[in-house]
Amino acid sequence: MIYTVAAILYSLRTMQKIHRQWTIKDSANTYGIKEWGAGYFDLSEAGEVVARVTGDGAPVEVSLMEIIDGLDARGLSMPVLLRIENLLDQQLTRLNESFRASIAGTGYAGRYQGVFPIKVNQQAQVIDEMIRFGERYDHGLEAGSKAELLIALAKIRSAQSLIVCNGYKDPEFIDLGLQTIRMGYNVFFVIETPTELPTILERSRTLGIKPLIGIRLKLGSRAGGHWQESGGDNSIFGLTTGQLVDVVDTLRAENMLDSVRLLHYHLGSQIPNIRDIRTAVRETARFYADLVAEGAPMGYLDIGGGLAVDYDGSQTNFVHSKNYNLDEYTWDVVEVLKTVFDEKEIPHPTIITESGRATVAYSSILLFNILDVTQSRPGPIPDDPPDDGPEAIRNLYEVRRTMSLRNLQECYNDAVYYREEIREDFQYGHVTLRQRALADNLFLDIVTGISRLLKKVKRVPRELEDLAESLYDIYYGNFSVFQSLPDVWAIDQIFPVMPIHRLSEEPRRQAILADITCDSDGKIDTFADLHDVRKTIPLHELQDDREYYLGIFLVGAYQETLGDLHNLLGDTHVVSVRINADGSFDFVREIEGDSIADVLSYVEYQPKDLVELFRQKAETAVRAGTITPQQRRTVMNAYEESMRGYTYFER
Repeated sequence: MIYTVAAILYSLRTMQKIHRQWTIKDSANTYGIKEWGAGYFDLSEAGEVVARVTGDGAPVEVSLMEIIDGLDARGLSMPVLLRIENLLDQQLTRLNESFRASIAGTGYAGRYQGVFPIKVNQQAQVIDEMIRFGERYDHGLEAGSKAELLIALAKIRSAQSLIVCNGYKDPEFIDLGLQTIRMGYNVFFVIETPTELPTILERSRTLGIKPLIGIRLKLGSRAGGHWQESGGDNSIFGLTTGQLVDVVDTLRAENMLDSVRLLHYHLGSQIPNIRDIRTAVRETARFYADLVAEGAPMGYLDIGGGLAVDYDGSQTNFVHSKNYNLDEYTWDVVEVLKTVFDEKEIPHPTIITESGRATVAYSSILLFNILDVTQSRPGPIPDDPPDDGPEAIRNLYEVRRTMSLRNLQECYNDAVYYREEIREDFQYGHVTLRQRALADNLFLDIVTGISRLLKKVKRVPRELEDLAESLYDIYYGNFSVFQSLPDVWAIDQIFPVMPIHRLSEEPRRQAILADITCDSDGKIDTFADLHDVRKTIPLHELQDDREYYLGIFLVGAYQETLGDLHNLLGDTHVVSVRINADGSFDFVREIEGDSIADVLSYVEYQPKDLVELFRQKAETAVRAGTITPQQRRTVMNAYEESMRGYTYFER
């Protein structure tokens, strides 16, 4: 009797597990939103992605689907780059307040002043927000070119904010900075190579303005990740120890050593391991201490960028993640510096970071709709093999009939063999088109069945380990990888991707994403996972009467500027919203995406000339009697309307 009750309970639990309803929590776990979302993104009870911000001290949530409804009402079609102002504001606040807390907690006597590297996102709207939200912290800008310097000189508001000038600097660049120093602003010229120093000194003497000089180091320390070449002895920018000594000697001889106020290094854009950060800070602090001993007044230590974004939510030292949080980062930086400088009895300098990626990544989301799906399902298969079919097809039927848990490897090997036999015979004309189609459907059906049975096997054969991942659908998204996500294509960057609605439903299809370019690289086939990189993403079946929307998150850094015009797909619409304390939101800015005429002009076509050429063709067709004058008017209207239209797919 006891055995019977136990068996019944086990059976009930098994049935509950099989038939358990999909929940919001399941979706959160599937897509890892609570891990990579940093508290900014979550799921609502309605099964929609929400953006969460702080309003009047309390959290406020807005559904991204509500924002899409607002976009639709305003006539803005997909794709759209959505910027949420609050997230940039809050991330900038988190960075500054974390440094303040670490400085207070360790007893560090200096202060923190960040600068935002303009190259991370040069868009005017982003820079305006950065200046506005950062003004209360004297948060400044970093410029690496003359164009970026012109932005910084015009946009910076507070004379207490810093402008750090990196990159190659010609006399015009230096003159602009020197004149701004005369106006009372803090503009630092960071010497990247020894050849820059004579130009800085010559322009300083000519204009009679004393420069603020910084020196960039080539550290022995290096960091892991995509940008590890930014540090170490072979990095392309920065001075070696010998060159540093030469610069100090030159400045002393010129009576200009008192112009050296800043020391700088940069390990890379995304440093996943906190130990690499500590090591580099410690090494730089030693250089700083010795420069003070040489007689340079110093006062500022710029540790560059590198504060990472946890794109996959794994909280590890994986290249797309980080094994530290913001408070750990700031505490470690401040603690190491205090230890070294107290030991040397050196005044604590102002700490500068050039954190760009971590500041703006969260604030931008690429939203797009799915246009079509190619599914990995077999087509219709007759119950019995055709009488006149080749023997290989009958053999595939037999493999399909006899497949079981005990012979999965054998069935897979046989199916591959017979499919290849059919394909080879097709090349020599021994198999018809319909016979080959039947063989392909049989093979796909067999492989799908094997994949299903593998879930019940304790030990999966090595050759079949990746079988399930090979059975994916292709979801065609209304976007361009090359325009909106260039790092996906260029450096295999992983961004969080997920549906933004229907998350109370179980996603039953495994898929990769293809864009609407006609390029085989225009796809996303690696996705964030807490334990590894996965090759497919779970998605829902499309519904005929309803758009299916996806979001690609954390795309605020680098993607807009690096995007290109592959297939002449231009900039998407850009919409900026501000979430209010009462849960409402305002559309702060709307920038329409490129029209076809816009992108044609970028590649040196004159839209008016193209219209005229097409008009001549249409008129020739009228004279030839191919079309009527009324039809010419219709086709010309269509051509001109397309010229004014969006470069992306429009329903």
